[in-house]
Amino acid sequence: MNNIYQRWLELAVEDPDLIPELEAVKDDPAAVSDRFYRDLAFGTGGLRGVIGAGSNRMNIYTVRRATQGLASYLNAAALPKSAAIAYDSRFKGVLFAREAARVLAANSITAYLYPRLEPTPALSWAVRYLHCGAGICITASHNPAQYNGYKVYGADGCQITPEAPDRCCPSLKKQTALTA
Repeated sequence: MNNIYQRWLELAVEDPDLIPELEAVKDDPAAVSDRFYRDLAFGTGGLRGVIGAGSNRMNIYTVRRATQGLASYLNAAALPKSAAIAYDSRFKGVLFAREAARVLAANSITAYLYPRLEPTPALSWAVRYLHCGAGICITASHNPAQYNGYKVYGADGCQITPEAPDRCCPSLKKQTALTA
């Protein structure tokens, strides 16, 4: 666990909020463990977690990891190489949406990023209207304010099921978020 924590201290420099958070918990083994004991896992339709530093938190690295898995799936599937992205007013929603768009673009997938806050149904509509292969909505829905989330939608505009990452995006399990 300490190796992963040290790696994050050294490499997680792209979000200026993460290093001070990690330094603040360095003498608290339970807090360090909670951030790194697992990778944030897909649940109902995507990822949801406390915003912060670590593989068990929502941050730009977990968003990138999930998006890389989705990009790998889209590039291997007979689906349009495009995705719509929406976000709500949650903390870091704009940042996470932009990071998802960057990963998609790096994988030659067109990203349609809403320029403003949108409700989740607008994402479902955009996926169908733009004939996208997938959609991403940055939202934690009903969870407390310290959470954010990453919901994935299929080409039909419907939220994916909890089993979908195993079936359609096995590369999610192969991606790492500063943990390898």
